[in-house]
Parts: sequence; structure tokens; C-alpha cells
Amino acid sequence: MSTDKPSVNDIQETQAEIRDKIEQKLKLLPDLPGCYLMKNRDDEIIYVGKAKNLKNRVRSYFRGAHDAKTTKLVSEIHHFETIITNSNKEALILEINLIQKYKPLYNIRLKDGTMYPYLKITNERDPELIITNVVKKDGGIYFGPFPNVYAATNTQQLLHRVYPLRRCPKNEKRACFYYHLHQCIGPCDHEVSVEEYQEQINHIKRFFNGDVSEIKNDLKTKMAHASEKLEFELAADYRDQLDYIDTTLERQTVMSEDYDNMDVFGYTFDRGWLSIQVFMLRQGSILKRKAAIFPCYTEPEEEVTTFIARFYHEQNHIKPKGILVQSDVDHDTLEEVLEISVHTPLRGKKRSMLELCEKNSKLALDEKFRLDENNQRKTIGAIEELAEALNIEQANYIEAFDHSNIQGTDSVSGMVVYVDGKPERKSYRKYKIKTVEGANEFAHTQEVIRRRYTRLLREEKPLPDLILMDGGKIQVRAARDVLENELGLMIPIAGMVKNDRHKTASLMDGYSEEVLDLDPRNQAFMLIQRIQEEVHRYAISYHRQVRSKSHFASELDQIPGVGPKTRNKLLKHFKSLQRMKEADIEEYRKLGIPQTTAKRVLETLNESK
Repeated sequence: MSTDKPSVNDIQETQAEIRDKIEQKLKLLPDLPGCYLMKNRDDEIIYVGKAKNLKNRVRSYFRGAHDAKTTKLVSEIHHFETIITNSNKEALILEINLIQKYKPLYNIRLKDGTMYPYLKITNERDPELIITNVVKKDGGIYFGPFPNVYAATNTQQLLHRVYPLRRCPKNEKRACFYYHLHQCIGPCDHEVSVEEYQEQINHIKRFFNGDVSEIKNDLKTKMAHASEKLEFELAADYRDQLDYIDTTLERQTVMSEDYDNMDVFGYTFDRGWLSIQVFMLRQGSILKRKAAIFPCYTEPEEEVTTFIARFYHEQNHIKPKGILVQSDVDHDTLEEVLEISVHTPLRGKKRSMLELCEKNSKLALDEKFRLDENNQRKTIGAIEELAEALNIEQANYIEAFDHSNIQGTDSVSGMVVYVDGKPERKSYRKYKIKTVEGANEFAHTQEVIRRRYTRLLREEKPLPDLILMDGGKIQVRAARDVLENELGLMIPIAGMVKNDRHKTASLMDGYSEEVLDLDPRNQAFMLIQRIQEEVHRYAISYHRQVRSKSHFASELDQIPGVGPKTRNKLLKHFKSLQRMKEADIEEYRKLGIPQTTAKRVLETLNESK
């Protein structure tokens, strides 16, 4: 019996296909900082990580040995995405936001209210510089995040010494210990003006924005004076502070209102395709990223304008205070439709963010083109190499067969179809062997080939360019006998020969029966390997279904009062023994089965193991 309807398992990708797609994407990774998102088969994010070099870091997951936890993670990766950033620091910020948003299964679960540390200047009359792991909209100024508490503490201590704010308790009435060390601005000793505090805060902001020349010059001067006074321990302390600035302190981002509640749209147009990236900025960092690539049939700037309008009207995204776009996007129309401000910054942080967004869109489009080219070489190149190896005109349309049975019982076959080097799953077929008993591979093959190609001839459907049998001489001879002597067909045939480890080893020409030596690295060999794995999976999957159903039927045949008609009725309705066990008498009676028979069925099934 053949069927047109593939099962759920039939339409899933094979592990070989998944690995192949991952390998292709690994070759396209950029040598840039950013974040990577590992996803499972259901497109769920299962892990988020950051990297100074995305190419090296992401590739490491799929190379070499790992511990048990990492091996488990890698086994569940179906595909991945990357987001590039301008710096390692931005990658860290983005990683934190992505983890907080998606809570991936394999990322460390932090306790509620905890995250990476920040430095905060408090919003009060006598502000202080503190370490916190919670960012609030409380008027404070936040710097960070830092990779760990150690880095945050070192930076805090440095600033206490150079640009001190309050370090004493609010109600301190006399000069505190830190004031005498020149690490407290002194509200414990005298009233400090708002202007004096603001001057210190401005110094700290410039420091975090990368302007460290002033503080370095100050430290160098202090180090020289200490050395002149033979205060070598103090001089060494100043030297260590300079080293810390030079070697470990990364440029920080001030989380200010200028960088808050804003969306950024960047795009790239090339070869008729439009790639758009959207960065949604909240609390000074990238909270979410959206990406879209689609064919463009009008002017790209018009498509982008329409995309942005639809982004808020159709996708229910909350409108921010403003959006950043490239200069050729229609600002006036968007402002009128969306009722928000639309800008194209020319310099500063916002310009940098817009350029980063555009850069991500270009990388995404470049990746698409390169994947398309790789797929073209892998598929079209493979079938051309295969046709050349077999000395046939073409191999664009391939049908492949495999058989499955256990000691000659429940014999079935599966057929898969490849068109232009790609699986066409809607054309797969299953065959339950009707005329052959026992493990007769030759007769088994003949029945399937006869049924398949008799039907194609009767229905006047196209014949394949090539038939592949998952086996050697026995199967190719059986197939050739039916095609030539019964049906009068001369379709090229080849056998996919396996080694003693049941892996693809070579290809046998079905007419000369010559074993062709294919280089395992060439595209034709890899195509044969994919087809052989797929047809074997498909046949095995069908065999398991048939075997399960056969076991089901044999269990029912042993119950007194259950004849063929009743058995078929139960099989059709319940599908499994478990469902039959869980059903009540009333459900059986609705099928027209007598109450006494129903009771006997339930008692027998529930008594059996």
C-alpha cells in the first residue's frame, strides 16, 4: 500500500541536514564582537552568549570535545543568529538584556533582582558613588554594566581617590576617615555646594566616556611627586592605578535619557533584496533586535518607509519617543503617520548606533547571498558531478528506495524524492510489501519497483532521471530486471553501497555494476550521503509504525469475541493500546461493540504488562 501523506517525522530535517546548514553559517561568521543566540528546532532561544570575536567563539561550540553540559546544549542547537556590536562592552550590555528578556534554558538563572553590577551616582543633595545590580528610573546616573563585582569595585576605588563624592553617612557631624584620606568630598566637615558636586560628576562622566587623559596626567604628576619624596609605596599605588586604566578599563556607556526609549532602523539594498534591522533602545542599551530580509519591488527607501509604518500599526509594537532612520527615508510622512519624532543623526552616539544598525543589516544580507551561493554549489554542482560520474545526461530528478524488516516480518519500503539536489517531501511514498514473504531482498525490490513505475506509466507522470537503491548488486539487478524486461524502460540505476560501519562508502553503476570511486569531499558524494541517510530514516520510521500496528492487532486477536471486523474497528478508532485502555465502556458502546466484549477487552489489556 502506498500513501501520499507523510507523517510528522517524515518532514523533519535529518541531523546531516542540520549539521550542514550550521557548517555553512559558521563559514560566514564575522571577526567582530557581538552576541550569539542558539536556537532549538522550535526556534526557541536556548542560550545567549557574547564574544570578542564571533567567528572564533561560535565555531568553538561545534569543534572538539566538551564537558557533559556543553555537549547537551550543542545537541539541541538547530540554528543560531548573531548580532554584531561596536565593542565588547556593548556586547555585554546586549547579552544581559537578551538573557533577561528570553530567560534561555542553558543560561545561568540569577536570583530575582540580581544582574551584572553597575556604578551609580545617587540622586540626592549629597550624592555618592555606589555599586548596584538593579537599574531603576530614580534620577540616578548609571555606568556599566561591569563584567563582575571585582571590576566595578576597582573602578569605584579609583574614582574615590581622584574624583571623590560623599563616602560618609548622611548624618555624620565630624570629618570622617575617608575625608582625611582625600577620598570623601567632605559634607561631614563642611557644606559642599551643588556646583562643586556637579564638577566632580562631570569629571566622572567624561572618564566613562573615554576621556581619561586628564585623570592619567593627574596620576602621573602625583606618582612623580611621591617618588621625589621617596614615598615609593604611594608612587607604586599611583602606578597601579595608571596600569588599571591602560589595561583593564573599557570605555563605558552613560545610561542617559538621550539614549533612552528610541528605535533605530538601518537597511541595506542589493541585488533586488532589502535587509532591515531594528534596534529597540530602552534604558540606554539594545533591549530587542528585529530583522527582516525580503525581495524589494519598488524603490528601497519607499519600502523602508512602509515597513516602519507597518511595524507599529500591524505588529503592535509600542511607539517610542522617537526613531532614528537613514537620511533617504521619508521623515515627514513617518512623523505625520506615527506622530513621533524622526531623526537622522549626523554625529555622536546616536549616529554610531544608526551606523551599527545599518552594518548589521548589511552583514545579514551578505550572509544570505553567500548561503544562497553555497546552496547553489551544493545542489546544482552536486547533481552535475553525479551525472558526470555515472555518464548520464542529467540527475535533476532522483528517486531513492530503501527496505526495512525484522527477520523477514513486517516488510516495508520507503521512497524519497530529490529535485535539483533538494528533498521534495510531498512526493515521498511508503510501501507495505504484499506479495513477498520472508527476507527475500530481490523479490522485495522487484515488487516495489513494479508498483511504482507501473503507476507512473499508467498515470502518464514524469519518470526520474536516476533511481538510487540503498544497496548493492542484488537490489540494482532486481530493479533493472523489472524496468527493462517487464516495463521496457531504460532509467539509469545506481546502488548506494555502505561500508561495514553502515556508512556511505561508494556508488555502484547499475548497468556496468562498476563501483565508482567518489572523493568523499566532493559534492556528489555528499549528496549521495544525504540521500542515503534520508531514505534509510524514512523507511525505518515507516517500519516502526507498521510493527507497532501489527503488535496492536496481534494483542486484540488473542481476546475472545474480537474478530477481524471488531479488531479493525478498534484499530481505526483508538490508534493505540494506551488509548484503548483509558477509554470507558460508553465509548466502546458508541462504536457498536457489545458491553460484554468491551469489558473483556478492557480487562485483558489492563491485566497485560
